[in-house]
Amino acid sequence: MHRILSRRNAIIHPLFTGRRARRLVAGSAPPAAASDLSVFYRVSAPEEHLANLADQLRNDDSVEAAFVKPAPLPADAVNPMLPAADRAPAVTPDFTARQGYLDAAPNGIDARFAWNYPGGSGKDIRIIDVEGAWQLTHEDLIEGNNGLAGGNPLNDVNWRNHGTAVLGVFVSDHNGFGVTGICPGTHARAIAAFGDQINSAAAIHLAADLLSPGDIILVELHRPGPHFGFAGREDQRGFIAVEWWPDDLAAIEYATGRGITVVEAAGNGAEDLDDPLYDANPGPPFGPFPDSWTNPFRRHLVDSGAVLVGAGAPPPGTHGRNHGDNCSRLDFSNYGSAVDAQGWGREVTTCGYGDLQGGDSEDLWYTDTFAGTSSASPMIVGSLGCIQGALRAANRAQLAPLRAREILRQFGTPQQARPGQSALERIGNRPDLRQILLTLIGPPL
Repeated sequence: MHRILSRRNAIIHPLFTGRRARRLVAGSAPPAAASDLSVFYRVSAPEEHLANLADQLRNDDSVEAAFVKPAPLPADAVNPMLPAADRAPAVTPDFTARQGYLDAAPNGIDARFAWNYPGGSGKDIRIIDVEGAWQLTHEDLIEGNNGLAGGNPLNDVNWRNHGTAVLGVFVSDHNGFGVTGICPGTHARAIAAFGDQINSAAAIHLAADLLSPGDIILVELHRPGPHFGFAGREDQRGFIAVEWWPDDLAAIEYATGRGITVVEAAGNGAEDLDDPLYDANPGPPFGPFPDSWTNPFRRHLVDSGAVLVGAGAPPPGTHGRNHGDNCSRLDFSNYGSAVDAQGWGREVTTCGYGDLQGGDSEDLWYTDTFAGTSSASPMIVGSLGCIQGALRAANRAQLAPLRAREILRQFGTPQQARPGQSALERIGNRPDLRQILLTLIGPPL
């Protein structure tokens, strides 16, 4: 093996490092067998050599499987915004009136009601966002922003805008200007899924080792799947949730097995995740996966324990625009029986991008058109942050990952069919925090 690697200037190292090499099975874990994370390795080499290396490694008796993973991307093909050229004002206005997703159901998730509970702003709950980059010095990400916890953030404004917007949805400060996060009392950190010895799976594993039961990991990535030959199309058609790949699946199982809820963007590929296409083990160079691999979108066979999030339409007329009936699936959102819940997939007011407030400094940028499963997923994270914080403050047991998913499926504003649909393309309910908290705790004191 080492002779094969040295000829191509390739380096091999264990994918998962840290406190634990094996998933810890807790009572809240999915009923799958524990994954041995010590069997996963990552090969770093020039991109043009990867397919050939994988082919040669598959012929080595010590290698069970070798495959090339397409690069992960933020779920943001629907976010082409550019910063306004006007200088930012001396004091940023209060944009919270534009954050309709904070309002009561059926229009929003009723975060304002959750704040009436002790701990209902997410107090002391820890959340780690896994993606590519952030503007961590943004003026509205001060109180709950605990900084970078790992990886090498990409020096790319699109990645920075994406990460900044995501954080803004759930943890931006409650300070009278800019925007207000759904769970501003939480402690948020960031891990970049890029670097010499880290990828998306390793980043999820690292996040799990930094968190405790009741905390949350947000995976804000998707990657090209088999529908279009794993091609990285600009429109992101065919992109799917990262848990389809064996190492990401193992890392998510590890996290949920430790009692940590993983919220994962279902992806913007307009894909039916129930398509039998996803049952097939892919061929070279993007496969084959190990013989033990099973499609995780078939949860009766294998279940990562994650919450998959689709993108739904906001109420018609939001910001003067109409994207379809409230809570209907947006055309780019992936869907299927494994998709658990939805958030707004259009018209989300948050930090970043600069089309609402621009100027020279990214620290002052805001948008009111953040979109995609990227904007929907932090709404689910924010909702869970409020719920877990309120439960902790009430001395109630916090939701284990599968229970959190069950609650999201059981309660909320129901999905609506799109015009002309013969059957509902499932993205699930939008959370209703009033309904959930009254059920779990009762009225606020």
